[in-house]
Amino acid sequence: MSNNKVIAYFRESAARIDQTMRLDLEAVRDPQLAEVLRYIIFNGGKRIRPQLTVLTWRLAGRGKGSGEEVLRLAMAFEYLHVASLVHDDVIDHSEKRRGKPTAQAAWGLGPAILTGDWLHSRALTLAGQAGGREGVELLGRAITAMVEAEFLQARLATARKSTQADYFKVAAGKTGALIGAACEAGIMLAGGDAKARSEGRSYGEKLGLAFQIVDDLLDYLGDPAKTGKAVGNDLVESKLTLPLLFALERAEVGDRARLKDILAYVPDSRRGCVGEVRNLIESYGGFVLARSKAEELLEAGVLSLAGFPAGPEHELLSGLAAYVLSRDK
Repeated sequence: MSNNKVIAYFRESAARIDQTMRLDLEAVRDPQLAEVLRYIIFNGGKRIRPQLTVLTWRLAGRGKGSGEEVLRLAMAFEYLHVASLVHDDVIDHSEKRRGKPTAQAAWGLGPAILTGDWLHSRALTLAGQAGGREGVELLGRAITAMVEAEFLQARLATARKSTQADYFKVAAGKTGALIGAACEAGIMLAGGDAKARSEGRSYGEKLGLAFQIVDDLLDYLGDPAKTGKAVGNDLVESKLTLPLLFALERAEVGDRARLKDILAYVPDSRRGCVGEVRNLIESYGGFVLARSKAEELLEAGVLSLAGFPAGPEHELLSGLAAYVLSRDK
């Protein structure tokens, strides 16, 4: 399936998810909370996670659960994703997201944290209403993985020391766990067995890891007008992303020492070294190797779905994998 068809489907489906969330938020009574929620939820985003829940429910045959139940379960994953972004911005003291003020910049730290807490609470409520105990447990495991990955990332950043194994542990927790759970949830609601759920989860986890790697590539190679972020932002934040890790592993002694020196600089000094680091990563094949790893993960993810019947859902999920590799924002 072509990228254009995949994008068109997900754009149309995202509008339906948005409408469902708008209706859900009508029950929020506090006016400031409602205002912050509308701002952070409808501030862009492709709604990939909730759409994966709907798609995998259809892929598994829609054997159980209703259309209304799957939408409620799907919303839980978008709410949890948005909550994680809000709390990430708090942890990172970020003033901007997608070119707009973050919740804490616009309303202050307290309202931002409380809004993230509300989203966590609502996500668990929706998961319980639609998926029962299994739904809550599935979402809870994803939350646990995300929090533990944040702690690991913080320790690694302080130590300025990381390996590829560390990188993938963080990415699996921060990105792969939630996308994998979103895919598994749809199959669970449809009545899929343990094998089918594991296969769906595997697809989602690998999609999430590849998505993160492409984010790493775009941080150095992307167009800020499209990505909404300055080039080299990860370096400024001292993040050892996959392209840089490949370069550190392959660099000659002098270049490796130079890269480590730059990572030890203060943020403003690192910002001035972005071009130099990008050139070093390129010269040691870091970008090519990272992209190759993303391709490998996506191929394995699509193979995880081989046991499901062919059809439009299968084509869309395969097409989404291809789109992740080609995206520019």
